[in-house]
Amino acid sequence: MNAKKPKKEITYRTTSRRQTFNLGEQLGKRLKGGETILLIGELGSGKTIFAKGLASGLGIKGSTEVTSPSFTLINEYRGRLKLFHIDLYRIKGPEELYDLGLEEIMTPANVVMVEWGEKLGPFSPASAIVVRLSAEGERKRKITISFPKEI
Repeated sequence: MNAKKPKKEITYRTTSRRQTFNLGEQLGKRLKGGETILLIGELGSGKTIFAKGLASGLGIKGSTEVTSPSFTLINEYRGRLKLFHIDLYRIKGPEELYDLGLEEIMTPANVVMVEWGEKLGPFSPASAIVVRLSAEGERKRKITISFPKEI
C-alpha cells in the first residue's frame, strides 16, 4: 500500500508589506523551474506584494513593477527562470481556462504563479505549492505555505 507523503506546511505572520515581499522573495530564490504556485486569499490579503517578492527572488529586474494581470490574465517575466504570472480573478469557471494555453506554459523550464489559484480547477497540478494569505489587520498578514515536496 502506498501512503501519500504529507505536505509540509509552514505558517508565517508578517507585519509589513516589506516582510510579505521578503517572504515571497525567499521562496523565489528556492525555485528551480517547473513549479506552480497558487496564491489564495481575499482582495487586499497581500497576494500581489508576495508575487512581487517572488519575482525578485527569481532575479526579475523591476520586480516592484510586477502587477496583477487582471485584464490580460497572463504576464510573462524573464529572470533566472521565466515566470508566468496569471490572475484568475475575472474567471467565472474552469471552462474559461481552456483557451489560455496553460499546457504550453506549465513546463519544467517555467515557474507559473496563479493569483486566485483556487479557480485553476482541473488545471491545478498535484505538485502545486499553495500559499494562503489572509489579512489580520491593516498591515498584519497570516501566510501559510504548503509544499507538496522539498524544494
